[in-house]
Amino acid sequence: MQATIRKTATFSGVGLHSGRLVRVTVLPQAANVGIWFRRTDLDDAAMIPARYDLVPFSRLCTRLIAEDGTEVSTVEHIMAALVGCGIHNALVELDGPELPILDGSAAQFVRGLLDAGIQRQSAPIHAFKVLKSVRVVDGDAWAELHPADGLEMDYTIDFEEAAIGRQQRIANLANGRFVRELCDSRTFCRRSDVDMMRDAGLALGGTYDNAVVVDGDTVLSPGGFRHADEAVRHKMLDALGDLALAGAPILGRYTGYRAGHMVTNQLLRVLFSTPGAVRLVACTNDQAARLPGVGVKPADLANVA
Repeated sequence: MQATIRKTATFSGVGLHSGRLVRVTVLPQAANVGIWFRRTDLDDAAMIPARYDLVPFSRLCTRLIAEDGTEVSTVEHIMAALVGCGIHNALVELDGPELPILDGSAAQFVRGLLDAGIQRQSAPIHAFKVLKSVRVVDGDAWAELHPADGLEMDYTIDFEEAAIGRQQRIANLANGRFVRELCDSRTFCRRSDVDMMRDAGLALGGTYDNAVVVDGDTVLSPGGFRHADEAVRHKMLDALGDLALAGAPILGRYTGYRAGHMVTNQLLRVLFSTPGAVRLVACTNDQAARLPGVGVKPADLANVA
């Protein structure tokens, strides 16, 4: 069955790029509505569906732009939290241009959603079943989707900085594994990236408390990494949030090498434009039981940040 939240969940924090304080409210919605965003700081602003084809070119974060120009950015972490908690229908209201970065992970979003409670709805879950493999290449980065019975990920990153290096992680994201293993992994960047973004007027809200900053073989953020492979875990978190913009769960195996937001978005565009590559199906009980978020409970957060 589909799900929404039982009651309103609220969050507040600064946006990573704007440095502006933003308040977010997530509200329950009826079955078959999907995930939508609304800017409460703009008069007559359009409602924006969480949909991959509304994402413009952007490597730093995932943005959505409605037909009237209304924009919401940095949606990937809350989208990962929603799908990772098994929530199919919700309205996300915010009084600013971007979602808050919080601690740089999705853990606070997950905790708030689980505290609000999950409400099952009497409507079947539909999912996009990958039938034919598709691939996108962008320089030395690439990503693929292959047929599979559930959502699986195989992700590899490779950085010159010794503090990160080469990392690979493989995970079947069924039954709350996202919450237990990925949701507390924070965004990371190189010190040189921080300097470049700030010179461009970006990352105004970035601090060592909401991102892991590295410089060569040194981790500059206090406390270091939460996991030895936190960097690749966060990339998987981002990929889950970006894949959620398909509009329904995906039954397929995602494989990525140095793939960022735009590569994953382009992969969805290729998937849906390739004849015979994907089909919307009503999930069987067995398929639904293997989706991310099924059976997630607050205790699953006990051992994460």
